[in-house]
Amino acid sequence: MDVNQAKQEHLLALKVMRLTKPTLFTNMPVTCEDRDLPGDLFSQLMKNDPSIIKGAEMLMLGEMLTLPQNFGNIFLGETFSSYISVHNDSNQVVKDILVKADLQTSSQRLNLSASSAAVSELQPDCCIDDVIHHEVKEIGTHILVCAVSYTTGSGEKMYFRKFFKFQVLKPLDVKTKFYNAESDLSSVTDEVFLEAQIQNITTSPMFMEKVSLEPSMMYSVSELNSVTAGEDGESTFGKMSYLQPMDTRQYLYCLKPKPEFAEKAGVIKGVTVIGKLDIVWKTNLGERGRLQTSQLQRMAPGYGDVRLSLEYIQDTVNIEEPFDITCKITNCSERTMDLVLEMCNSRSIHWCGVSGRQLGKLGPSASLSIPLRLLASVQGLQSISGLRLTDTFLKRTYEYDDIAQVCVVCPFWSPES
Repeated sequence: MDVNQAKQEHLLALKVMRLTKPTLFTNMPVTCEDRDLPGDLFSQLMKNDPSIIKGAEMLMLGEMLTLPQNFGNIFLGETFSSYISVHNDSNQVVKDILVKADLQTSSQRLNLSASSAAVSELQPDCCIDDVIHHEVKEIGTHILVCAVSYTTGSGEKMYFRKFFKFQVLKPLDVKTKFYNAESDLSSVTDEVFLEAQIQNITTSPMFMEKVSLEPSMMYSVSELNSVTAGEDGESTFGKMSYLQPMDTRQYLYCLKPKPEFAEKAGVIKGVTVIGKLDIVWKTNLGERGRLQTSQLQRMAPGYGDVRLSLEYIQDTVNIEEPFDITCKITNCSERTMDLVLEMCNSRSIHWCGVSGRQLGKLGPSASLSIPLRLLASVQGLQSISGLRLTDTFLKRTYEYDDIAQVCVVCPFWSPES
């Protein structure tokens, strides 16, 4: 902390002290064997030490608290508190005292004074006290500017300032990853999985009180950080939610588009806002910190002009027996299409029905459900492929292979045969 000293003698003295939680007193036990030269001297000294817990002399933690010995570190998301005292060191009565405290950051200047009214007079050996609070929302250099103006007994107006410079550090390193989950059997748009990696980059452990995702208006979210569902579910991190220095935790969330947005395929395209993470933690003796990320964005998967998904399909089918599927065709473009459906057989999957069927016109963001029938001729896990959609307006063909997979079994086979 840098303090600019006043160039002239003033009647008032300004003292500024940061308010933080105390720490538990620690001591280093010193012992020796009874046959050594000191004998039981060290053990007697520890028993007579008032800061040591009686009966637990070998425990480093004591029963007393230690006040902060230095300014310490200030981290983003914590509340900066400071005690400001203006003391009249002279033997004169000082009038019209005005104390002003501003916090200068790299982007703004904030007034932290609780009151802007001046004190009419201050008697000798009396003081004016004030406590300021500010939730730190920026990292980098901060300057606390304390200004004092007053009038002496002779009517002379006096003014001085002091500057207190400190750095705000980043407590957590947050990294996010998005995973797009193709849910072909769902009638809604695909789910999105968010993985948040949170690392404690401070020098002390943290108690992670809350890590949640506040979704945007287009999505609903479900947390996947507990073993069992519900409010009483056990956390995957156990009962003690402590994050040691330089340790990392991974949180997982599943986001689903709300029905009113999921039905409009053209809306969930391009860059979409997912939401923001809200992280709350506690450090030494319950000092609270809170950090909110900026809006998280992800690039939605591109489906081209036409999207083909499955609304219904069986997991297991019998060999050489027809089975049904239901396809959903969505026009993701901004123009009307006139579509023709063609079906191409593969070595193991055969389409039943007429290929080259006219589907008619499909408007922008409109969808069409089509029931289709297939037949499998080879056992095992088989991939469904061979659908072709042709837009007669632009003479453009869209190919769809590996749409889904089915398990083909023989209904007459048994392990005993």
